[in-house]
Amino acid sequence: MINRFATPALLASVLAPTVLASTVLLATAAPAQDASRSTPTAPPLPPALPAARDVPYPGTVGLTIDASDVERGIYGVTQTFPVAAGTSQLTLLQPGWLPGNHSETGPYALLAQIHFFADGKEIPWTRDTVAVNAFHLALPQGTKTVTARFVHTSPLQSSEGRVTMTREMLNLQWEKMSLYPAGYYTRGIAVKPTVTFPKGWTVYTALDGMSRAGDRISWSATDYERLVDSPIFAGIHAQRWDLGQNVYMDVVADEPELLAIKPENLQTYRNLVTEALATFGARHFDHYDFLLALSDRLGGIGLEHHRSSENQQEPKSWIDWADMDWDRNVIAHEFVHSWNGKYRRGADAWTPDYQQPMQNTLLWVYEGQTQFWGYVLAARSGVQKRETILGNFATAAAKYAEGTPGRGWRSVEDTVHAPQLNRRRPLPYSSLTRSEDYYVEGALVWLEADQIIRHGTRGARGLDDFARAFFGVRDGDWGELTYDFDEVVSTLNGVYAHDWADFLRTRLYATNQPAPLKGIEMGGYKLVWKDKPNAYDKGVASARKNLDLTYSLGITLDKDGDVTATLWDGPAYDAGIVNGVKVTAVNGTAYSEDVMKKAITAAKSSKEPIALLVRRDDRYQTVSIDYHGGLRYPALESTTPGRENALDRLLAARKN
Repeated sequence: MINRFATPALLASVLAPTVLASTVLLATAAPAQDASRSTPTAPPLPPALPAARDVPYPGTVGLTIDASDVERGIYGVTQTFPVAAGTSQLTLLQPGWLPGNHSETGPYALLAQIHFFADGKEIPWTRDTVAVNAFHLALPQGTKTVTARFVHTSPLQSSEGRVTMTREMLNLQWEKMSLYPAGYYTRGIAVKPTVTFPKGWTVYTALDGMSRAGDRISWSATDYERLVDSPIFAGIHAQRWDLGQNVYMDVVADEPELLAIKPENLQTYRNLVTEALATFGARHFDHYDFLLALSDRLGGIGLEHHRSSENQQEPKSWIDWADMDWDRNVIAHEFVHSWNGKYRRGADAWTPDYQQPMQNTLLWVYEGQTQFWGYVLAARSGVQKRETILGNFATAAAKYAEGTPGRGWRSVEDTVHAPQLNRRRPLPYSSLTRSEDYYVEGALVWLEADQIIRHGTRGARGLDDFARAFFGVRDGDWGELTYDFDEVVSTLNGVYAHDWADFLRTRLYATNQPAPLKGIEMGGYKLVWKDKPNAYDKGVASARKNLDLTYSLGITLDKDGDVTATLWDGPAYDAGIVNGVKVTAVNGTAYSEDVMKKAITAAKSSKEPIALLVRRDDRYQTVSIDYHGGLRYPALESTTPGRENALDRLLAARKN
């Protein structure tokens, strides 16, 4: 095997005899050219973009945004770039590989009316033909300042992309509406930001040094990396709560009454802060802001940042606290990311700018363990009920026990490439193709790791000790500290000696593994099936108005009877039902959720198949499903009834 990092000279000396022999062979074996067939040769690609260097950009970039046009969803942007003496070429980039997105998701097409000026005189620009997010500028001699003017057009409906501006609120993400000079680490590019907001709006961000003149707000100059990591939520209906320990809850809502959180419910967020700091043992931020939108008008989001997080919950998730319990995990999950994902990050996922591709090989730590801690800390703090989190675990266990036949060919580790392969678009048979299972199956693997440690140390240690040793280092360090597979293994061994390398490689890198139920079983629970949904699934189904029959008929239907998901090789699949089919009648009765449930229940004591009248395109047909197992929904049942077990102790409050 040839070393892919070998020098050109070495390659020439090694390959010369082989290339000569291959050339002779190809010359004698090549077919004769067809005189009637044109045979072009490939033109050269354009020159590569300047590689990022760890040197300061000369001067401070000015960034001014007018975000006041909420009626039309338009952000007007002006940027000024100082130019060093003698510079004749400048390349400006739209960020492409956006932090936390795990793939190239820059919304390049949302920029419009793009114009560039050299010392006030408009100059032409050329888009790179390969890196289409790059703008090449040839500068007149002596240019001192380049000015860019353009608009960023927020989607107005979800079919166009994520809505970031409504008439009540906005979510300004700097990377979506700014450019940066190629050839520099983003941490070396100083930026001075200013934004004009709608009249009277309240503005929240983790940026420092805010000064306000009417509705025009500026912040202290910062580097572009920290700017991108400090988004804005702003709105007309807004309120801020101090959660203690320099952590704040900053909320915007569709309507003012949605902000009415009860004191005892607000206390759970204070508990969350305390529990997280106790778990990790250090903080890597000086202050932190939860940015939360209680909205179904602004696009959904859960995105991590070092000193803040962007979160969206259903509008009534605070005022209907009990019924909306299922919807509140995003806050806990994104808070954990301040330690896991932002401060500590897989070495191949860290990049110096937003042009170099990220590699996701360790997302089962970045997201998998964050998913685990998001569940645990939500339960410990009371942000979610323990029963809801047990429902989460039950739903996850069922998915990998019966609902993901794709585990036979695709490993958890390979799903880390899903953000690049699919970018969260709908799939026809996601149970077969798999999606981003490094989140939830990853969490079940980490649950098993926790239980192995607890059993091996007779309860003296658990994954909490790994969290403190791995994420809780260098208290007060606000940078990034990378890691690799070997460090994960060695830290685990420092907590409890075990063959962790084999453990992780078997469960995450191998295919066709047993269902990941050991952590649940070692914790004192077992997966069982009931005829009613668990607390988590019940909340999700109610909010989304769907009927999940994955573990009975093998389909999920929306409120109108349209099939939205089909389990590969399940009963409905075997009968020919696929996504997009509409169920119009069940056993001769017009479709409704109740009618379908009653038919499945009745089939338990009958030998007759369930008859569905379905429509696909413009054709109707009756389909028979020979299923008699009744309604089946996953749940966890304690194997130590009446006694606290290991999983109970894991989810119990530590510091409240």
